Amino acid sequence: MCGIVGYAGWRDAQPILLDCLKRLEYRGYDSAGLAVAGTELQLFKSAGEIAVLEAAMPEMKGSVGIAHTRWATQGKPTTVNAHPLADCSNRLAVAHNGIISNFMGVREELQKNGHNFTSDTDTEVFPHLVEAEFKDDLVKAVQKALEKVDGTYTFAVVCAGCDQVVATRRESPLVVGLGEGENFIASDVTALLKYTNRMIYIQDGEVVSITKDSVKIVDGKGNEVRREPQKITWNLEDAEKGGYPHFMLKEIFEQPDAIHDSLLGRIESVEAEPFFQNEHFSTVKIVACGTSYYAGLVGKYIIEELARIPTTVQISSEYRYSSVSRENPLVVLITQSGETADTLGAAREAKKRGNKTVGIANVIGSAITREVDHTIYTRAGPEIGVAATKTFTTQLIALYLLAMELGTQNRSLTAQAKRSIVGTLRNLPRSVQDVLNQASEIEALAKKYSSARDMFFIGRSINYPIALEGALKTKEIAYIHGEGFPAGELKHGPLALISRDSPIVAIAVKDHTYEKMLGNISEVSARGSPVIAIGFEGDTELPRYVDDAIWIREIPPMFSPVPVIVVLQLWAYYLAKARGCPIDKPKNIAKTVTVE
Repeated sequence: MCGIVGYAGWRDAQPILLDCLKRLEYRGYDSAGLAVAGTELQLFKSAGEIAVLEAAMPEMKGSVGIAHTRWATQGKPTTVNAHPLADCSNRLAVAHNGIISNFMGVREELQKNGHNFTSDTDTEVFPHLVEAEFKDDLVKAVQKALEKVDGTYTFAVVCAGCDQVVATRRESPLVVGLGEGENFIASDVTALLKYTNRMIYIQDGEVVSITKDSVKIVDGKGNEVRREPQKITWNLEDAEKGGYPHFMLKEIFEQPDAIHDSLLGRIESVEAEPFFQNEHFSTVKIVACGTSYYAGLVGKYIIEELARIPTTVQISSEYRYSSVSRENPLVVLITQSGETADTLGAAREAKKRGNKTVGIANVIGSAITREVDHTIYTRAGPEIGVAATKTFTTQLIALYLLAMELGTQNRSLTAQAKRSIVGTLRNLPRSVQDVLNQASEIEALAKKYSSARDMFFIGRSINYPIALEGALKTKEIAYIHGEGFPAGELKHGPLALISRDSPIVAIAVKDHTYEKMLGNISEVSARGSPVIAIGFEGDTELPRYVDDAIWIREIPPMFSPVPVIVVLQLWAYYLAKARGCPIDKPKNIAKTVTVE
Protein backbone atom coordinates (compact mmCIF):
# COMPACT_ATOMS: atom_id res chain seq x y z
CA MET A 1 0.00 0.00 0.00
CA CYS A 2 1.37 3.54 0.71
CA GLY A 3 3.54 5.24 -1.90
CA ILE A 4 7.02 6.69 -1.27
CA VAL A 5 9.27 8.78 -3.50
CA GLY A 6 12.65 10.36 -2.85
CA TYR A 7 14.86 12.73 -4.84
CA ALA A 8 18.46 13.94 -4.70
CA GLY A 9 19.62 16.06 -7.61
CA TRP A 10 20.36 19.42 -9.15
CA ARG A 11 16.76 20.65 -9.37
CA ASP A 12 14.31 21.83 -6.73
CA ALA A 13 12.94 18.71 -5.08
CA GLN A 14 9.41 19.91 -4.29
CA PRO A 15 7.82 19.93 -7.78
CA ILE A 16 9.51 16.65 -8.75
CA LEU A 17 8.36 14.92 -5.57
CA LEU A 18 4.79 16.10 -6.10
CA ASP A 19 4.81 15.00 -9.73
CA CYS A 20 6.15 11.54 -8.88
CA LEU A 21 3.80 11.20 -5.91
CA LYS A 22 0.72 11.77 -8.07
CA ARG A 23 1.67 8.69 -10.07
CA LEU A 24 1.62 6.63 -6.87
CA GLU A 25 -1.72 7.82 -5.53
CA TYR A 26 -3.33 4.48 -6.41
CA ARG A 27 -1.28 3.07 -3.51
CA GLY A 28 -3.20 5.18 -0.98
CA TYR A 29 -4.95 8.51 -0.72
CA ASP A 30 -5.85 8.97 2.95
CA SER A 31 -3.17 11.63 3.49
CA ALA A 32 0.06 12.93 1.94
CA GLY A 33 3.17 14.90 2.82
CA LEU A 34 6.62 16.15 1.79
CA ALA A 35 9.89 16.70 3.59
CA VAL A 36 12.65 18.74 1.94
CA ALA A 37 16.09 18.78 3.56
CA GLY A 38 18.04 22.01 3.22
CA THR A 39 20.00 23.63 6.00
CA GLU A 40 16.77 23.03 7.95
CA LEU A 41 14.09 20.38 7.57
CA GLN A 42 10.95 21.67 5.84
CA LEU A 43 7.93 19.44 6.44
CA PHE A 44 4.35 19.80 5.25
CA LYS A 45 1.50 17.28 5.21
CA SER A 46 -2.28 17.08 5.20
CA ALA A 47 -5.17 14.65 5.40
CA GLY A 48 -6.91 13.86 2.11
CA GLU A 49 -5.71 13.39 -1.42
CA ILE A 50 -2.51 14.80 -2.91
CA ALA A 51 -4.49 17.62 -4.55
CA VAL A 52 -5.40 18.88 -1.07
CA LEU A 53 -1.73 18.87 -0.07
CA GLU A 54 -0.65 20.62 -3.26
CA ALA A 55 -3.22 23.38 -2.91
CA ALA A 56 -2.19 24.27 0.64
CA MET A 57 1.55 23.73 0.84
CA PRO A 58 4.10 26.56 0.92
CA GLU A 59 7.16 26.78 -1.31
CA MET A 60 9.92 24.51 -0.04
CA LYS A 61 13.51 25.13 -1.17
CA GLY A 62 16.05 22.36 -1.44
CA SER A 63 17.23 19.65 -3.81
CA VAL A 64 16.86 16.62 -1.52
CA GLY A 65 13.58 15.29 -0.19
CA ILE A 66 11.01 12.54 0.30
CA ALA A 67 7.25 12.36 -0.13
CA HIS A 68 4.51 9.94 0.89
CA THR A 69 0.89 9.13 0.10
CA ARG A 70 -0.79 7.03 2.78
CA TRP A 71 -3.19 4.13 3.07
CA ALA A 72 -3.87 4.08 6.80
CA THR A 73 -3.06 0.94 8.80
CA GLN A 74 -1.97 2.11 12.26
CA GLY A 75 -3.55 5.42 13.29
CA LYS A 76 -6.49 7.26 11.73
CA PRO A 77 -6.06 9.11 8.40
CA THR A 78 -5.43 12.55 9.92
CA THR A 79 -2.90 15.29 9.25
CA VAL A 80 -1.09 14.45 12.51
CA ASN A 81 -0.67 10.84 11.40
CA ALA A 82 0.36 11.72 7.85
CA HIS A 83 3.91 10.99 6.73
CA PRO A 84 6.73 11.99 6.71
CA LEU A 85 7.19 11.94 10.49
CA ALA A 86 10.00 13.77 12.29
CA ASP A 87 12.24 13.16 15.28
CA CYS A 88 12.32 15.27 18.47
CA SER A 89 14.73 17.82 17.05
CA ASN A 90 12.84 18.16 13.76
CA ARG A 91 16.06 17.37 11.96
CA LEU A 92 15.21 13.90 10.60
CA ALA A 93 12.11 12.84 8.64
CA VAL A 94 10.92 9.34 7.72
CA ALA A 95 8.33 7.99 5.24
CA HIS A 96 7.21 4.40 5.72
CA ASN A 97 5.27 1.74 3.84
CA GLY A 98 4.41 -1.32 5.94
CA ILE A 99 3.82 -2.22 9.58
CA ILE A 100 6.20 -2.20 12.56
CA SER A 101 4.79 -5.08 14.57
CA ASN A 102 6.74 -4.42 17.79
CA PHE A 103 6.23 -0.66 17.83
CA MET A 104 4.41 -0.49 21.19
CA GLY A 105 7.37 -1.87 23.16
CA VAL A 106 9.84 0.25 21.18
CA ARG A 107 7.74 3.37 21.73
CA GLU A 108 7.53 2.81 25.47
CA GLU A 109 11.31 2.39 25.68
CA LEU A 110 11.91 5.56 23.65
CA GLN A 111 9.49 7.53 25.82
CA LYS A 112 11.35 6.39 28.93
CA ASN A 113 14.49 7.82 27.32
CA GLY A 114 12.85 11.22 26.84
CA HIS A 115 11.54 11.04 23.25
CA ASN A 116 8.28 12.86 22.58
CA PHE A 117 5.65 11.44 20.22
CA THR A 118 3.05 13.47 18.33
CA SER A 119 1.17 10.81 16.30
CA ASP A 120 -0.69 7.52 16.80
CA THR A 121 1.33 5.69 14.15
CA ASP A 122 3.74 2.79 14.39
CA THR A 123 6.02 4.65 11.96
CA GLU A 124 7.00 7.39 14.40
CA VAL A 125 9.26 5.11 16.40
CA PHE A 126 11.67 4.93 13.46
CA PRO A 127 12.75 8.60 13.24
CA HIS A 128 13.36 8.51 16.99
CA LEU A 129 15.41 5.32 16.69
CA VAL A 130 17.50 6.88 13.92
CA GLU A 131 17.86 10.07 16.00
CA ALA A 132 19.20 8.06 18.93
CA GLU A 133 21.83 6.40 16.72
CA PHE A 134 22.77 9.29 14.43
CA LYS A 135 26.16 10.93 14.81
CA ASP A 136 27.63 11.67 11.42
CA ASP A 137 26.70 8.67 9.24
CA LEU A 138 23.02 8.40 8.29
CA VAL A 139 23.38 4.96 6.67
CA LYS A 140 24.89 3.46 9.83
CA ALA A 141 22.21 5.12 11.97
CA VAL A 142 19.48 3.56 9.81
CA GLN A 143 21.16 0.15 10.01
CA LYS A 144 21.34 0.39 13.80
CA ALA A 145 17.71 1.47 14.01
CA LEU A 146 16.65 -1.51 11.86
CA GLU A 147 18.05 -3.90 14.47
CA LYS A 148 15.29 -2.78 16.85
CA VAL A 149 12.22 -3.09 14.61
CA ASP A 150 10.22 -6.13 13.49
CA GLY A 151 7.69 -6.17 10.66
CA THR A 152 7.51 -5.26 7.00
CA TYR A 153 8.71 -1.96 5.67
CA THR A 154 10.16 0.40 3.19
CA PHE A 155 11.73 3.37 4.99
CA ALA A 156 13.00 6.55 3.35
CA VAL A 157 14.98 8.98 5.53
CA VAL A 158 16.29 12.51 5.03
CA CYS A 159 18.23 14.74 7.39
CA ALA A 160 18.71 18.52 7.46
CA GLY A 161 22.18 19.42 6.28
CA CYS A 162 22.66 16.08 4.47
CA ASP A 163 22.73 15.73 0.69
CA GLN A 164 21.37 12.17 0.62
CA VAL A 165 18.21 10.08 0.83
CA VAL A 166 18.69 6.79 2.67
CA ALA A 167 16.18 3.99 2.11
CA THR A 168 15.74 0.32 2.95
CA ARG A 169 13.17 -2.44 2.52
CA ARG A 170 11.84 -5.66 3.93
CA GLU A 171 8.93 -7.31 2.09
CA SER A 172 7.79 -3.94 0.69
CA PRO A 173 8.80 -2.63 -2.74
CA LEU A 174 11.67 -0.20 -3.33
CA VAL A 175 13.29 0.79 -6.62
CA VAL A 176 16.09 3.24 -7.43
CA GLY A 177 15.87 5.36 -10.59
CA LEU A 178 19.13 6.50 -12.17
CA GLY A 179 19.29 9.94 -13.79
CA GLU A 180 21.91 12.41 -14.99
CA GLY A 181 23.02 14.50 -12.03
CA GLU A 182 20.00 13.24 -10.10
CA ASN A 183 18.75 9.99 -8.63
CA PHE A 184 15.41 8.79 -7.28
CA ILE A 185 13.81 6.18 -5.05
CA ALA A 186 10.18 5.06 -5.27
CA SER A 187 7.73 2.33 -4.37
CA ASP A 188 7.00 1.68 -8.04
CA VAL A 189 8.70 2.35 -11.37
CA THR A 190 5.58 4.13 -12.66
CA ALA A 191 6.42 7.09 -10.40
CA LEU A 192 9.74 7.64 -12.17
CA LEU A 193 9.08 6.94 -15.86
CA LYS A 194 8.95 10.66 -16.71
CA TYR A 195 12.53 11.03 -15.51
CA THR A 196 14.30 7.74 -16.21
CA ASN A 197 13.84 4.18 -17.42
CA ARG A 198 17.00 2.81 -15.74
CA MET A 199 16.10 1.10 -12.48
CA ILE A 200 17.78 -0.91 -9.74
CA TYR A 201 15.56 -3.08 -7.56
CA ILE A 202 16.57 -3.06 -3.90
CA GLN A 203 16.37 -6.39 -2.09
CA ASP A 204 15.35 -7.26 1.45
CA GLY A 205 17.80 -6.12 4.11
CA GLU A 206 19.73 -3.78 1.83
CA VAL A 207 20.20 -0.07 2.56
CA VAL A 208 20.63 2.37 -0.31
CA SER A 209 21.94 5.94 -0.20
CA ILE A 210 21.34 8.26 -3.14
CA THR A 211 22.89 11.65 -3.78
CA LYS A 212 22.76 13.66 -7.00
CA ASP A 213 25.96 11.98 -8.19
CA SER A 214 25.94 8.54 -6.60
CA VAL A 215 23.99 5.45 -5.62
CA LYS A 216 25.49 3.19 -2.96
CA ILE A 217 23.89 -0.06 -1.78
CA VAL A 218 25.05 -2.08 1.23
CA ASP A 219 23.73 -5.38 2.58
CA GLY A 220 22.76 -6.10 6.17
CA LYS A 221 26.40 -6.64 7.12
CA GLY A 222 27.57 -3.38 5.58
CA ASN A 223 29.14 -4.97 2.49
CA GLU A 224 28.78 -2.95 -0.70
CA VAL A 225 26.42 -4.45 -3.29
CA ARG A 226 26.88 -3.86 -7.01
CA ARG A 227 23.91 -4.52 -9.28
CA GLU A 228 23.40 -3.66 -12.92
CA PRO A 229 20.38 -1.43 -13.64
CA GLN A 230 17.46 -2.80 -15.64
CA LYS A 231 15.99 -0.88 -18.55
CA ILE A 232 12.22 -0.62 -18.19
CA THR A 233 10.34 -0.90 -21.49
CA TRP A 234 7.23 0.89 -20.21
CA ASN A 235 6.99 4.57 -21.13
CA LEU A 236 5.29 7.59 -19.61
CA GLU A 237 2.27 7.32 -21.89
CA ASP A 238 1.65 3.81 -20.53
CA ALA A 239 1.25 5.30 -17.05
CA GLU A 240 -1.02 8.23 -18.04
CA LYS A 241 -4.71 8.41 -18.97
CA GLY A 242 -4.18 9.17 -22.65
CA GLY A 243 -7.46 11.05 -23.03
CA TYR A 244 -9.64 8.57 -21.13
CA PRO A 245 -11.67 9.89 -18.18
CA HIS A 246 -10.31 7.18 -15.88
CA PHE A 247 -7.32 4.85 -15.76
CA MET A 248 -9.70 1.91 -15.35
CA LEU A 249 -11.44 2.56 -18.66
CA LYS A 250 -8.11 3.09 -20.43
CA GLU A 251 -6.80 -0.19 -19.05
CA ILE A 252 -9.95 -2.06 -20.04
CA PHE A 253 -9.51 -0.82 -23.60
CA GLU A 254 -5.80 -1.76 -23.59
CA GLN A 255 -6.64 -5.44 -23.17
CA PRO A 256 -6.45 -6.57 -26.81
CA ASP A 257 -2.86 -5.27 -26.95
CA ALA A 258 -2.02 -6.66 -23.49
CA ILE A 259 -3.24 -10.13 -24.50
CA HIS A 260 -1.32 -9.94 -27.78
CA ASP A 261 1.87 -8.89 -25.97
CA SER A 262 1.49 -11.67 -23.39
CA LEU A 263 1.27 -14.23 -26.21
CA LEU A 264 4.02 -12.75 -28.36
CA GLY A 265 6.89 -15.17 -28.92
CA ARG A 266 5.33 -17.81 -26.67
CA ILE A 267 3.04 -19.76 -28.99
CA GLU A 268 4.88 -19.73 -32.31
CA SER A 269 6.08 -23.30 -31.89
CA VAL A 270 3.98 -26.21 -30.69
CA GLU A 271 7.25 -27.90 -29.68
CA ALA A 272 8.18 -25.32 -27.04
CA GLU A 273 10.43 -26.51 -24.24
CA PRO A 274 8.65 -27.29 -20.93
CA PHE A 275 9.29 -25.02 -17.99
CA PHE A 276 10.97 -27.82 -16.00
CA GLN A 277 12.99 -30.41 -17.84
CA ASN A 278 12.51 -33.97 -16.57
CA GLU A 279 9.95 -32.86 -13.99
CA HIS A 280 6.57 -34.57 -13.73
CA PHE A 281 3.95 -33.19 -11.39
CA SER A 282 1.07 -35.29 -10.10
CA THR A 283 -0.71 -32.24 -8.63
CA VAL A 284 -0.72 -28.45 -8.93
CA LYS A 285 -1.54 -25.94 -6.17
CA ILE A 286 -2.35 -22.35 -7.13
CA VAL A 287 -1.86 -19.72 -4.42
CA ALA A 288 -3.02 -16.09 -4.67
CA CYS A 289 -5.06 -13.25 -3.10
CA GLY A 290 -8.04 -11.17 -4.24
CA THR A 291 -8.55 -10.88 -7.98
CA SER A 292 -5.47 -13.05 -8.57
CA TYR A 293 -7.17 -15.78 -6.50
CA TYR A 294 -10.14 -15.71 -8.86
CA ALA A 295 -7.73 -16.01 -11.79
CA GLY A 296 -6.32 -19.04 -10.00
CA LEU A 297 -9.79 -20.59 -9.71
CA VAL A 298 -10.14 -20.25 -13.48
CA GLY A 299 -6.66 -21.74 -13.80
CA LYS A 300 -7.81 -24.87 -11.95
CA TYR A 301 -10.30 -25.61 -14.74
CA ILE A 302 -7.73 -24.78 -17.44
CA ILE A 303 -4.97 -27.01 -16.03
CA GLU A 304 -7.28 -29.91 -15.30
CA GLU A 305 -8.75 -29.71 -18.81
CA LEU A 306 -5.52 -29.27 -20.79
CA ALA A 307 -2.94 -31.04 -18.63
CA ARG A 308 -5.19 -33.54 -16.81
CA ILE A 309 -3.45 -32.74 -13.52
CA PRO A 310 -5.57 -32.41 -10.33
CA THR A 311 -5.33 -28.81 -9.19
CA THR A 312 -6.29 -27.02 -5.97
CA VAL A 313 -6.46 -23.30 -5.24
CA GLN A 314 -5.73 -21.66 -1.90
CA ILE A 315 -5.72 -18.10 -0.62
CA SER A 316 -2.14 -17.04 0.13
CA SER A 317 -2.74 -16.11 3.77
CA GLU A 318 -4.32 -19.52 4.39
CA TYR A 319 -1.61 -21.49 2.60
CA ARG A 320 1.33 -19.90 4.41
CA TYR A 321 -0.13 -20.83 7.80
CA SER A 322 -1.55 -24.22 6.82
CA SER A 323 -0.26 -27.62 7.90
CA VAL A 324 2.26 -29.35 5.66
CA SER A 325 0.54 -31.80 3.34
CA ARG A 326 1.99 -35.07 2.10
CA GLU A 327 1.63 -34.08 -1.54
CA ASN A 328 4.48 -32.49 -3.47
CA PRO A 329 2.72 -30.22 -5.95
CA LEU A 330 3.94 -27.66 -8.42
CA VAL A 331 3.04 -24.43 -6.59
CA VAL A 332 1.88 -21.56 -8.82
CA LEU A 333 1.90 -18.14 -7.12
CA ILE A 334 -0.06 -15.33 -8.79
CA THR A 335 0.51 -11.66 -7.90
CA GLN A 336 0.13 -8.76 -10.31
CA SER A 337 2.59 -6.55 -8.43
CA GLY A 338 4.98 -9.29 -7.43
CA GLU A 339 5.07 -7.68 -3.97
CA THR A 340 1.91 -9.02 -2.26
CA ALA A 341 3.02 -9.83 1.28
CA ASP A 342 0.97 -12.98 1.84
CA THR A 343 1.87 -14.41 -1.57
CA LEU A 344 5.57 -13.77 -0.96
CA GLY A 345 5.20 -15.52 2.39
CA ALA A 346 3.48 -18.42 0.65
CA ALA A 347 6.35 -18.67 -1.86
CA ARG A 348 8.84 -18.96 0.99
CA GLU A 349 6.70 -21.59 2.67
CA ALA A 350 6.52 -23.60 -0.57
CA LYS A 351 10.33 -23.50 -0.73
CA LYS A 352 10.55 -24.81 2.84
CA ARG A 353 8.28 -27.68 1.82
CA GLY A 354 10.59 -28.54 -1.07
CA ASN A 355 8.08 -27.67 -3.79
CA LYS A 356 8.92 -26.43 -7.27
CA THR A 357 7.41 -22.96 -7.78
CA VAL A 358 6.21 -20.82 -10.67
CA GLY A 359 5.35 -17.14 -10.25
CA ILE A 360 2.94 -15.21 -12.45
CA ALA A 361 3.61 -11.47 -12.15
CA ASN A 362 3.44 -8.25 -14.12
CA VAL A 363 6.47 -6.37 -12.76
CA ILE A 364 9.96 -7.28 -13.92
CA GLY A 365 12.40 -7.64 -11.04
CA SER A 366 9.67 -7.68 -8.38
CA ALA A 367 10.17 -9.65 -5.17
CA ILE A 368 8.25 -12.76 -6.25
CA THR A 369 10.73 -13.33 -9.09
CA ARG A 370 13.49 -13.86 -6.52
CA GLU A 371 11.44 -16.35 -4.52
CA VAL A 372 10.34 -18.76 -7.27
CA ASP A 373 12.05 -21.21 -9.62
CA HIS A 374 10.45 -19.79 -12.75
CA THR A 375 8.49 -16.64 -13.61
CA ILE A 376 5.85 -16.06 -16.28
CA TYR A 377 5.55 -12.32 -16.92
CA THR A 378 2.13 -11.14 -18.01
CA ARG A 379 3.27 -8.12 -20.07
CA ALA A 380 0.18 -6.07 -19.26
CA GLY A 381 2.15 -2.84 -18.85
CA PRO A 382 1.58 -0.53 -15.88
CA GLU A 383 -1.87 -0.74 -14.31
CA ILE A 384 -2.76 2.37 -12.31
CA GLY A 385 -6.49 1.78 -11.69
CA VAL A 386 -7.01 0.20 -8.28
CA ALA A 387 -9.44 -2.36 -9.73
CA ALA A 388 -7.43 -4.96 -11.67
CA THR A 389 -8.51 -5.34 -15.29
CA LYS A 390 -5.81 -6.05 -17.86
CA THR A 391 -3.60 -7.74 -15.27
CA PHE A 392 -6.43 -10.22 -14.60
CA THR A 393 -6.95 -11.12 -18.25
CA THR A 394 -3.22 -11.52 -18.83
CA GLN A 395 -2.99 -13.74 -15.75
CA LEU A 396 -5.54 -15.97 -17.49
CA ILE A 397 -3.32 -15.97 -20.59
CA ALA A 398 -0.34 -17.02 -18.46
CA LEU A 399 -2.39 -19.88 -17.03
CA TYR A 400 -3.37 -21.09 -20.51
CA LEU A 401 0.32 -21.05 -21.45
CA LEU A 402 1.32 -22.90 -18.28
CA ALA A 403 -1.38 -25.53 -18.83
CA MET A 404 -0.17 -26.06 -22.40
CA GLU A 405 3.38 -26.60 -21.18
CA LEU A 406 2.27 -29.06 -18.50
CA GLY A 407 0.03 -30.87 -20.98
CA THR A 408 2.88 -31.12 -23.49
CA GLN A 409 5.20 -32.35 -20.78
CA ASN A 410 2.97 -35.18 -19.58
CA ARG A 411 1.75 -35.98 -23.11
CA SER A 412 -1.91 -35.35 -22.29
CA LEU A 413 -2.03 -32.67 -25.00
CA THR A 414 -1.45 -33.76 -28.58
CA ALA A 415 0.30 -31.56 -31.14
CA GLN A 416 -3.00 -31.22 -33.03
CA ALA A 417 -4.88 -30.14 -29.89
CA LYS A 418 -2.14 -27.67 -29.08
CA ARG A 419 -2.34 -26.14 -32.56
CA SER A 420 -6.09 -25.69 -32.07
CA ILE A 421 -5.53 -23.98 -28.72
CA VAL A 422 -2.88 -21.71 -30.22
CA GLY A 423 -5.34 -20.67 -32.93
CA THR A 424 -7.96 -19.78 -30.33
CA LEU A 425 -5.47 -17.84 -28.22
CA ARG A 426 -4.42 -15.81 -31.25
CA ASN A 427 -8.05 -14.82 -31.83
CA LEU A 428 -8.71 -13.72 -28.24
CA PRO A 429 -7.69 -10.07 -28.86
CA ARG A 430 -10.35 -9.92 -31.59
CA SER A 431 -12.96 -11.45 -29.26
CA VAL A 432 -12.15 -8.84 -26.63
CA GLN A 433 -12.28 -6.04 -29.19
CA ASP A 434 -15.78 -7.20 -30.15
CA VAL A 435 -16.82 -6.62 -26.52
CA LEU A 436 -15.19 -3.19 -26.43
CA ASN A 437 -17.09 -2.24 -29.57
CA GLN A 438 -20.30 -2.73 -27.55
CA ALA A 439 -19.26 -0.34 -24.77
CA SER A 440 -22.08 2.13 -25.42
CA GLU A 441 -24.70 -0.64 -25.31
CA ILE A 442 -23.25 -2.00 -22.06
CA GLU A 443 -23.23 1.53 -20.62
CA ALA A 444 -26.93 1.99 -21.41
CA LEU A 445 -27.78 -1.33 -19.81
CA ALA A 446 -25.69 -0.60 -16.71
CA LYS A 447 -27.41 2.76 -16.31
CA LYS A 448 -30.79 0.97 -16.39
CA TYR A 449 -29.81 -1.14 -13.36
CA SER A 450 -27.56 1.33 -11.53
CA SER A 451 -30.02 2.03 -8.71
CA ALA A 452 -29.83 -1.56 -7.45
CA ARG A 453 -28.63 -2.05 -3.89
CA ASP A 454 -27.85 -5.74 -4.36
CA MET A 455 -26.71 -7.63 -7.46
CA PHE A 456 -26.01 -11.33 -7.88
CA PHE A 457 -23.72 -13.01 -10.40
CA ILE A 458 -24.11 -16.65 -11.36
CA GLY A 459 -22.08 -18.99 -13.52
CA ARG A 460 -21.12 -22.63 -13.88
CA SER A 461 -17.92 -24.53 -14.49
CA ILE A 462 -15.07 -22.30 -15.68
CA ASN A 463 -17.30 -19.22 -15.56
CA TYR A 464 -18.20 -19.61 -11.89
CA PRO A 465 -14.94 -17.87 -10.85
CA ILE A 466 -15.71 -15.16 -13.42
CA ALA A 467 -19.02 -14.58 -11.62
CA LEU A 468 -17.02 -14.10 -8.41
CA GLU A 469 -14.69 -11.61 -10.09
CA GLY A 470 -17.64 -9.72 -11.63
CA ALA A 471 -19.21 -9.41 -8.17
CA LEU A 472 -15.92 -8.17 -6.73
CA LYS A 473 -15.59 -5.49 -9.41
CA THR A 474 -19.13 -4.32 -8.70
CA LYS A 475 -18.41 -4.05 -4.98
CA GLU A 476 -15.03 -2.36 -5.45
CA ILE A 477 -16.02 0.26 -7.99
CA ALA A 478 -19.79 0.79 -7.89
CA TYR A 479 -20.36 0.22 -4.15
CA ILE A 480 -23.22 -2.17 -4.92
CA HIS A 481 -23.44 -5.25 -2.74
CA GLY A 482 -22.46 -7.93 -5.24
CA GLU A 483 -22.25 -11.67 -4.63
CA GLY A 484 -21.14 -14.44 -6.95
CA PHE A 485 -22.53 -17.96 -6.78
CA PRO A 486 -22.21 -21.23 -8.65
CA ALA A 487 -25.63 -21.34 -10.28
CA GLY A 488 -26.33 -24.86 -9.05
CA GLU A 489 -26.09 -23.67 -5.44
CA LEU A 490 -28.96 -21.18 -5.67
CA LYS A 491 -31.51 -23.61 -4.29
CA HIS A 492 -29.27 -24.32 -1.29
CA GLY A 493 -29.81 -20.93 0.29
CA PRO A 494 -29.07 -17.96 -1.97
CA LEU A 495 -32.60 -18.02 -3.45
CA ALA A 496 -33.74 -16.52 -0.13
CA LEU A 497 -31.99 -13.28 -1.19
CA ILE A 498 -33.64 -13.00 -4.60
CA SER A 499 -36.22 -10.27 -5.24
CA ARG A 500 -37.41 -7.97 -8.00
CA ASP A 501 -34.98 -5.36 -6.63
CA SER A 502 -31.91 -7.58 -6.99
CA PRO A 503 -30.82 -8.04 -10.61
CA ILE A 504 -29.09 -11.27 -11.59
CA VAL A 505 -26.16 -11.29 -14.02
CA ALA A 506 -26.00 -14.78 -15.53
CA ILE A 507 -23.07 -16.11 -17.57
CA ALA A 508 -24.77 -18.51 -19.97
CA VAL A 509 -22.38 -19.50 -22.74
CA LYS A 510 -23.14 -22.70 -24.65
CA ASP A 511 -21.02 -25.28 -22.88
CA HIS A 512 -21.76 -28.63 -21.25
CA THR A 513 -23.66 -26.86 -18.44
CA TYR A 514 -25.84 -24.70 -20.73
CA GLU A 515 -29.14 -26.58 -20.25
CA LYS A 516 -28.69 -26.61 -16.48
CA MET A 517 -27.88 -22.90 -16.59
CA LEU A 518 -31.15 -22.15 -18.35
CA GLY A 519 -32.93 -24.00 -15.56
CA ASN A 520 -31.16 -21.89 -12.94
CA ILE A 521 -32.11 -18.71 -14.79
CA SER A 522 -35.73 -19.89 -14.82
CA GLU A 523 -35.59 -20.34 -11.04
CA VAL A 524 -34.61 -16.73 -10.37
CA SER A 525 -36.82 -15.31 -13.11
CA ALA A 526 -39.85 -17.09 -11.63
CA ARG A 527 -39.27 -15.17 -8.41
CA GLY A 528 -39.42 -11.83 -10.18
CA SER A 529 -35.73 -10.99 -10.32
CA PRO A 530 -34.61 -9.30 -13.55
CA VAL A 531 -31.92 -11.28 -15.39
CA ILE A 532 -29.12 -9.87 -17.53
CA ALA A 533 -27.40 -12.66 -19.44
CA ILE A 534 -24.02 -12.91 -21.14
CA GLY A 535 -24.16 -15.43 -23.97
CA PHE A 536 -22.83 -16.38 -27.38
CA GLU A 537 -23.90 -14.50 -30.49
CA GLY A 538 -26.54 -16.38 -32.43
CA ASP A 539 -28.12 -17.99 -29.37
CA THR A 540 -31.86 -17.84 -30.08
CA GLU A 541 -32.98 -19.74 -26.98
CA LEU A 542 -31.41 -17.61 -24.22
CA PRO A 543 -33.46 -14.42 -24.93
CA ARG A 544 -36.66 -16.32 -24.01
CA TYR A 545 -35.41 -16.68 -20.43
CA VAL A 546 -33.91 -13.26 -19.69
CA ASP A 547 -34.77 -9.58 -19.58
CA ASP A 548 -31.61 -8.29 -21.27
CA ALA A 549 -28.56 -9.85 -22.88
CA ILE A 550 -24.99 -8.94 -23.82
CA TRP A 551 -23.44 -11.04 -26.58
CA ILE A 552 -19.90 -12.24 -27.12
CA ARG A 553 -18.34 -13.95 -30.12
CA GLU A 554 -18.75 -17.75 -29.96
CA ILE A 555 -15.43 -19.40 -29.06
CA PRO A 556 -14.50 -22.69 -27.39
CA PRO A 557 -16.13 -22.44 -23.94
CA MET A 558 -12.84 -23.00 -22.09
CA PHE A 559 -11.64 -19.62 -23.42
CA SER A 560 -14.90 -17.75 -22.80
CA PRO A 561 -13.74 -16.30 -19.43
CA VAL A 562 -11.56 -13.79 -21.28
CA PRO A 563 -14.28 -11.92 -23.23
CA VAL A 564 -16.84 -12.51 -20.46
CA ILE A 565 -14.72 -10.77 -17.81
CA VAL A 566 -14.24 -7.80 -20.12
CA VAL A 567 -18.04 -7.49 -20.29
CA LEU A 568 -18.19 -7.52 -16.49
CA GLN A 569 -15.38 -4.99 -16.16
CA LEU A 570 -17.28 -2.58 -18.41
CA TRP A 571 -20.49 -3.40 -16.52
CA ALA A 572 -18.90 -2.46 -13.18
CA TYR A 573 -17.26 0.64 -14.66
CA TYR A 574 -20.49 2.01 -16.13
CA LEU A 575 -22.48 1.18 -12.99
CA ALA A 576 -19.95 3.22 -11.04
CA LYS A 577 -20.06 6.06 -13.57
CA ALA A 578 -23.86 6.21 -13.39
CA ARG A 579 -23.69 6.31 -9.58
CA GLY A 580 -21.03 9.03 -9.50
CA CYS A 581 -18.42 6.88 -7.73
CA PRO A 582 -14.68 7.76 -7.59
CA ILE A 583 -13.72 4.98 -10.01
CA ASP A 584 -9.92 5.16 -9.84
CA LYS A 585 -9.88 5.80 -6.09
CA PRO A 586 -12.42 3.52 -4.43
CA LYS A 587 -12.77 4.15 -0.72
CA ASN A 588 -10.70 2.10 1.74
CA ILE A 589 -8.83 0.21 -1.01
CA ALA A 590 -5.26 0.50 -2.28
CA LYS A 591 -3.76 -1.42 -5.15
CA THR A 592 -0.73 -3.31 -3.86
CA VAL A 593 -1.22 -5.03 -0.51
CA THR A 594 2.21 -5.17 1.12
CA VAL A 595 1.02 -5.87 4.66
CA GLU A 596 -0.58 -9.03 6.06
